[in-house]
Amino acid sequence: MVPEPDTGKVKRSLRVVVAGGGTGGHLFPGIAVANAFMDTNEKNRVLFIGPGRPFEIEALALAGFPQKTLSVEGIKGRRIWDKGRAMAKIPLAISQAMTLLGREGADLVVSVGGYAAGPVGLAAWLKGIPLVVCEQNTLPGITHRMLFPFASRIFVSFEETQGNINPTRKQVSGNPVRADILAAAKTAPGKKNEFIILVLGGSQGAHKINLAVIDALSHLANQADLRFIHQTGETDHERVMDAYTRHGVNSEVRAFFHDMAAQYQKADLVVCRAGATTLAELAVLGKPAILIPYPFAADNHQEHNARLFVENGAARMILEKDLDGPALARKISTLLASPDQLATMGERSRTLGRPDAASFIVKSCYQLVDNLACT
Repeated sequence: MVPEPDTGKVKRSLRVVVAGGGTGGHLFPGIAVANAFMDTNEKNRVLFIGPGRPFEIEALALAGFPQKTLSVEGIKGRRIWDKGRAMAKIPLAISQAMTLLGREGADLVVSVGGYAAGPVGLAAWLKGIPLVVCEQNTLPGITHRMLFPFASRIFVSFEETQGNINPTRKQVSGNPVRADILAAAKTAPGKKNEFIILVLGGSQGAHKINLAVIDALSHLANQADLRFIHQTGETDHERVMDAYTRHGVNSEVRAFFHDMAAQYQKADLVVCRAGATTLAELAVLGKPAILIPYPFAADNHQEHNARLFVENGAARMILEKDLDGPALARKISTLLASPDQLATMGERSRTLGRPDAASFIVKSCYQLVDNLACT
C-alpha cells in the first residue's frame, strides 16, 4: 500500500478532469473531490466529463463546475444488440476524450465510476496523463475493474474492497462526502418533540420502498410523535402524499430534496438504499439506518455494501425480496422501542465515516503529480 500523503498546504495550480457520473452515487463524490481541489488552490481548474444526464447538468450547475459530454452508452445489463451498439461507440468516445483532455491541458484525471469514465480513463493512459480511481463500493463495477491496471492511485472506501488491486497503488481514503454534509455533521441538531424517520430512494426515488412505506403506515399510525420526511421521486409523489394524509401521519413529502444535509440532520432513523455515497453520508453523520439494497445494482454491490454496515452494528437490513409493509413496520417499531440500540447503531455508523476523504485524496493526488514531475 502506498504511504499516506503529507498534510502540508499545497499551492501549485492544476487542471483536473473528473471522469464519470451518471448517478448521484458517482457524481456527488466527484463534486466533493472537485471542491477539495478548489479549497486547496482557487486557481485550480476542474472539468467534469460524463454522459450529460439532466440530473448531472443541474447538479453541476448548482456546484459551479463545467461539464463536457461523450457519445457513450452503458453496456452491462442490456440486450445483445444494444450492447453491440454501445461497444461500437467506444472508439469514438475515446477519441473524443483524448481531444477534450488535450484542449483542457489536463494534469490529472480522476475517475469516479460509471460507464463514461472508461473512455476518459483510457484516453488519459494513452496520453500519458496520470489517472487515479475513486472506488466507492466494496465490490467494484466493471469500469473500474477495467481501469485498475492503468491507474497510478486507487482510492477505496473500505479496507474490505474487493478486486484485483495492486497493493502498491491502493489507499483507503473513504468515500468523499459533500461539504454541506460535513458541515451538518459538526452541528448538533436542535431539540424536537418527535421521532423523525427519513425515507430515501436515491435521486429518482425507489418504487418498492415507497410501496412498503405506504403499506407500513397502517401499522405505525398509532405511534405517538412520529414524523416522516420522504423523498419519493416524481412518479410516486402524489400517491405517497395521499397515503400519509389518509393515515393521519405527520409528514413532509417531496419528489426530491435539494437540501439533503438539513434533512439528514433532522433524522433519528434513515430508511434507504445501500449505495456507497448514501452510506458514506450516513457514516459521517452517525445515523442509524434500515438498509434496503437495490437488488439489480451491478454485481449486487449494494447488498455487499449493506452487509458491511450490518456486520459493524451500524444498520439493519431488509432484502427487497423480503420487503413489505409489515416487515418494515416491525423493524421500525423495534428500533423505536430501543433508544439505546439506536444510539449504539449511530455510534457504530460514525466509526465507519471518513470526513477527511476528499482532502486526503487531493493531497495524495498532489503528491503523485509532484513525484511524476521529478522523474
